[in-house]
Amino acid sequence: MSIDLSEFHDIFFEECTEGLSVMEEGLLTLDKGADVEEINAIFRAAHSIKGGSASFGFTAISGFTHVMETLLDEMRDGRREVTREIVDLLLESVDVLRDMVTAAREEDESENQRTAEVQAKLERVLAGQAEAEPEAEAPAAAGAGSDSAASPAEAAPETEEPVQDADGTPAAAAGWKISFAPHESLLRSGNDPARIFRELERLGRLEVASDSADLPLFNAITPENSYLRWDLTLYGDIAEADIRELFSWVEDECDLTLTPFSAVEAVPAESEPAAPAAAPAEAAAAPAPQAVPESVAPDAAPAEVAEVAAKPSPAAAETEPKAAPKPAAKKQASNKESGSIRVGIDKVDALINMVGELVITQSMLSQISSNLEEGTTKNFDKLLDGITQLERNTRELQESVLQIRMLPISFSFSRFPRLVRDLSKSMGKQIELKMTGEHTEVDKTVLEKIGDPLVHLVRNSLDHGIETPDVRREKGKPETGVLELCAYHEGGDIIIQVKDDGAGLSRERILGKAVEKGLVSENEDLSDERVYNLIFMPGFSTADKISDVSGRGVGMDVVRRNVRDLGGNVTINNNAGGAGSTVTIRLPLTLAILDGQLVRIGQETFIVSLVSIVESLQMKREMINSITGQSELYRVRDEYIPIIRVNRLFGTREGTEDLLDGLLVVVESDGQRVGLFVDDLLGQQQVVIKSLETNFKQIQGISGATILGDGTVALIMDVPGLIQKHFESCKRADSGRAAAA
Repeated sequence: MSIDLSEFHDIFFEECTEGLSVMEEGLLTLDKGADVEEINAIFRAAHSIKGGSASFGFTAISGFTHVMETLLDEMRDGRREVTREIVDLLLESVDVLRDMVTAAREEDESENQRTAEVQAKLERVLAGQAEAEPEAEAPAAAGAGSDSAASPAEAAPETEEPVQDADGTPAAAAGWKISFAPHESLLRSGNDPARIFRELERLGRLEVASDSADLPLFNAITPENSYLRWDLTLYGDIAEADIRELFSWVEDECDLTLTPFSAVEAVPAESEPAAPAAAPAEAAAAPAPQAVPESVAPDAAPAEVAEVAAKPSPAAAETEPKAAPKPAAKKQASNKESGSIRVGIDKVDALINMVGELVITQSMLSQISSNLEEGTTKNFDKLLDGITQLERNTRELQESVLQIRMLPISFSFSRFPRLVRDLSKSMGKQIELKMTGEHTEVDKTVLEKIGDPLVHLVRNSLDHGIETPDVRREKGKPETGVLELCAYHEGGDIIIQVKDDGAGLSRERILGKAVEKGLVSENEDLSDERVYNLIFMPGFSTADKISDVSGRGVGMDVVRRNVRDLGGNVTINNNAGGAGSTVTIRLPLTLAILDGQLVRIGQETFIVSLVSIVESLQMKREMINSITGQSELYRVRDEYIPIIRVNRLFGTREGTEDLLDGLLVVVESDGQRVGLFVDDLLGQQQVVIKSLETNFKQIQGISGATILGDGTVALIMDVPGLIQKHFESCKRADSGRAAAA
């Protein structure tokens, strides 16, 4: 029975991602002072990645991580001081390791020059060299770029390889005699001696001899048991701790003895001497140690299982069997959004309980329906009670299922400590990052798509908002600026805010740029909120020069577009007292369910998200006005808002034409209010969103559709799209009148 380890690769890659996040977060805290416990946590994460990658055959990852682990080990033992330079190097190593994990996930075997360069830096630090000579750097880079990343032991001079006598037997050399006797249960715990042997080969030359004295006859073999013992000879100046570390995974499931020998001692031959001057190809033909008895052919004799394995040459390493490749479909899927999610057991238990309640309710309804023919009032009352119970259970089940998709927003916030650290360093600014509400939960889909908009906002605050230390001193501010990320629930939405205590927004400068670009006219009277939201216009930028961070007029419009795609809105305002600015993002908790207001236009039913609705009102004639006989306006208190006749916008004449016979639903998007003219309000309810683009095609002003209780289809209005469509329609009408004149 063979096990396809590729089945477990996805779990391994997820654990790698979590481990890398732990390492990065821990390294960032080391800037504030060395903490032994934090270093231990980083070391454990690196050790787990190294062990897992070695177990699954990702030798390049395990080799690179081994070098990182060695450096971390020196730091936690106090043998090496924690400096900013070392932290920077380890953070760069985490980036490289993340790229290597991604490449392994996508089965990309191409070499990465950056991996070689960073590994060379790590090895130079371990060697106590500030800079390595060009001659020494080349072989290190070559080793790191290969499929099997070189460890410090592999970078040792070739003279560590034991010299052979004329008859081909190894001459006396320093090394270790290792007696390795696994317990019967070792294989059942998922360990494989062959993988340990491959790791030992990375430390020095290895000779393996197996002892099959305890191997029973074939018909008495239990495939899950381990019967073989091994006598190993490892040549080289190798620390005992490095050897024991490789056996740490099985130390409780084996008898292990390490005996050192010196260069002057004669090494007794434990195996048949190698053939004189064996060619690399011949060495490659030698079989690898077999650890799992069930892999032996049924007609194989026990002695054949105990065949002595010689150390493979580099050529043999290339021919060594690898894990079966994943299907092509798997590789393509890796480029898409993550298809798995970790769920707390409490949420699963709640879901199971609700399914049980549904089964009980279904059983009750079935029993009642079988007695309905009696027609008694009592049976009908029971039926109504059962339907009410079913409705309650269905609602609770819906909430339980949605909870499974909810993840803390810390998954998105966790990237920003590193981003702020790197950017503040490159821009010569001192910035303190504060994060609150990291445990606020949001739908997984929202979480995945909000990351990029938040990155744009943070980069914009760092570049345009927070000043350099000398400028802040002149203004009487502390040299260290503060950037705050916070998240919290408000009603049925999640609010995410990006605050800074920087220079804030200049109304005059923004308005001047908008007039210069023709976005607004000079005589147009705009509120502060409308002016500030101009920065979300495509191509708008107030930067005096283009930098690597911002200034090209892209980014803020992407933020608004992405937030709109999530069914939310974004606004920006100055903080009180001139203490910087705040960007506020309002998003629905989930994209699957919408709290909506049903409205009727003619014979059709539409749905407007409750998040967008400000109020609904009956219009009065004296409040209605118009511009040049085309655009209709309605005065709500002290503000005139455009009236959008939805039926005309979608090219249908159904519905009421007289404004006094319908209702005005006031909605808001991006700080702008408009009124949607509808025939009637039908009530509020939660609806399940279905993609219109998937089932039909994309329509401006419509974000999706749903199926109502009576089986009819209702379209869900996209308020930002409706507003944009309305103003585009007005511009075309104005252009047509101008051409006719």
